[in-house]
Amino acid sequence: MHLLKPLLINLLAFFGAILIIAIGLSFTCLPFKAYHYLSAPHYPIKSNPECILILGGAGMPSADGLRRTHFGSEVAGIFLSANVIIAHTANHYKKDSLKKSKLMARELVLRGVDTNRIYFEFDGTYTFTQANNVFNQIWDKSVLVVTSPQHMLRAILTLKRSDFTDVGGLPKFESPIDPKSLVRKNINNIDVPEDLALRINMWSYLIYEIKVAREFTALLN
Repeated sequence: MHLLKPLLINLLAFFGAILIIAIGLSFTCLPFKAYHYLSAPHYPIKSNPECILILGGAGMPSADGLRRTHFGSEVAGIFLSANVIIAHTANHYKKDSLKKSKLMARELVLRGVDTNRIYFEFDGTYTFTQANNVFNQIWDKSVLVVTSPQHMLRAILTLKRSDFTDVGGLPKFESPIDPKSLVRKNINNIDVPEDLALRINMWSYLIYEIKVAREFTALLN
């Protein structure tokens, strides 16, 4: 008991220091810069993509899955000769193990993508095995990856590790809230902008910090 109390105090002090640092960083632009770096803007594709690879993430239905299929369908409408591969792990514990992949495909079709262009990779359980399986399907074709911004760098590096040479990314950034669009009406019916930028950015940047910390940890593995 005498040894446990100092240990708890040290742990509380450590996590308290981490919290203070995290809050302090949320008032700077550093979290977004790190988040933007992970979106791999320095890895553009060198040629028109022959394959559009949509990584499943949270699958469907989810906001994440909708954004990925939305971005994927947009780029599929630009590069009409490129096939689309949805890489999402099959859930073998359910009767319809490919339900999430099929829902993503359905969303692509609703947005104008021909079903004959859509293929699936459902055997991989994480990014590296998915990349290897996709390489076995299409060999060394030029690939445009659609995934979340924080996952983009790891996805591209993993595909290059799987022997792809021409890989680029389309990170699905969400649209930020414009603080000036949140207004209240005063008694004279004049729009008065609320000064919400600080609050919005602080909470957004705290979330970015968590995503960045998680992704850098994954990159080290």
